[in-house]
Formats: sequence, C-alpha cells, structure tokens
Amino acid sequence: MNYRHAFHAGNFADVVKHAVLVRILVHLREKPAPFRVIDTHAGAGRYDLAAAEAQRSGEWREGIDRLVRGPIAARERALLAPYLDAVAACNGGGRLTAYPGSPALARAFLRAQDRLIACELEPNAAAALARNLAGDRRSKAVAIDGWTALNAYVPPKERRGLVLVDPAFEDAGDFARLAQALAAAQRKWASGIYLAWYPIKERAPADALARRLRQSGMARILRAELSVATPRAAARLSACGLIVINPPWTLAGELAVLLPELARALSAAGVGSHCVDWLAGEK
Repeated sequence: MNYRHAFHAGNFADVVKHAVLVRILVHLREKPAPFRVIDTHAGAGRYDLAAAEAQRSGEWREGIDRLVRGPIAARERALLAPYLDAVAACNGGGRLTAYPGSPALARAFLRAQDRLIACELEPNAAAALARNLAGDRRSKAVAIDGWTALNAYVPPKERRGLVLVDPAFEDAGDFARLAQALAAAQRKWASGIYLAWYPIKERAPADALARRLRQSGMARILRAELSVATPRAAARLSACGLIVINPPWTLAGELAVLLPELARALSAAGVGSHCVDWLAGEK
C-alpha cells in the first residue's frame, strides 16, 4: 500500500467528507439511544500539519486553512460550526497545527453510551491510531483490513449508527468492490447509515459506481459531488463524491445549503461546482 494520508490531511476532499460526517454525527446525537461508529479505513486519527509530508504537499492550505480563514455566510457557518469547533479543539492559540482524521472527529461526538471501532491495516498508521485513541473506553483501534472489517463488524449490537468507508482507491477494482460491499453490509444491517467517499479523476468510474448502486435494490441512496477546479485546469485531485445510504432526513437539505458554499470557499478561482441528487428513493 503506497497511499499515505499524511500528505493529503485537511485537503478539500477531507473538508467535504468530514463536514458531512459531522452533520450525520450531530443527527445521531439527537436521540438518547446509543449508536456505533465503524470507521473501516481510519488512518492515523490525527495529523501534524507541520510535519514534512503536510508541508511538502501543502494541500491543507487549500482545504481546511482556506475554509477557516475565508468568509462564510451565517446559515452555512451554523451548519459547519460543529465540524470547525472540533478542528479548533485539536489546535491551540488560534493557529492550525494539527488536523483531526475521521476517528478523532467521531470520538469528539461520542457520548458515554456510544462506541467507535476504528480500523487500519498499514502498520505505522495503525500504531499511531492506537496511540491517538488510547485511554478512551468508548473507542477501539483494530489493526485489520478495512474491507474485512466492514464484513466482520456489521451488524453491531446497537441498532443505530454509522459506517464510514473511505478506501485509498489504489486498486482499479475498488469502485466495483465498494458498491458490492455497501450492498452486502446494508443487507446485514438495514438500519445503519453508510457514508462512502470516492475520488473523481475521470467520470467513468464514478458513473459506473452510481449505476451499480441504483441496481442494488437499496431504497434510499443520496449522492453528493464537489469539484474545486475545471477538469482541464486540475493538476491533481480536484473532485470527489460521497454516497450516503439511509441518510438522516435533514441531510439532503443541509447539503443543498453547504455544498455551494464549500465549492466557493475551497475554489481559488471561483470555479467550484457541486451536485446533490438521489440515486434511489426521495426525489
């Protein structure tokens, strides 16, 4: 496995993914019953933005740094506030020095009755994840392949919860594998919420993923995509998408508000674009 998220932590794709992740966590907290978060490809959990990898790529400066420093309209800021507050809690003195990965963000929204299983196979990231989650009885780090974890830990004993699937997409077959794995997991745990991230370098794989999901028989599938550059101008990843199965009833409306603002805020030249649509279910 060659992918190292330390180079990309806090970039535009992380911002989009984590802003939506937190909106779902906020929804889960609204009811007293416990919930479970299963993070299948968790990474290290926390990233030092002063480290060589983050400084070399500089992607966080075009992501979380741009969002924090730029103006955001009031309604959109209210929706982003829980996410931005969680990022601020990982930093001090009003400066961005660290970025919380998805396990750290999920842990920030756990209550005493809630649980997190964070899975990571790469040895260095797995060791860092274990350190970053140590001492919290609500959270457990497991050194296991994420695809194996998705099958092994679904369903949990809790009836409510969220599965985050965020593979590296180093294998060309990961798009097809994602559709199959989500459908299989949803059959085992129909009440769970599933959030899956994917890169958009070319339209064909993303469109094939959408077709497979439409044909899966799952009843409610929401898709959101965002781009921060025109395809011709993009020298590196500039677009990504999210699939939400069984989304909270408020999420589609929230994304209709958030995504235009994120596209604007994260696009240096004002050429960002977005879409939110239903692959199955509500229209």
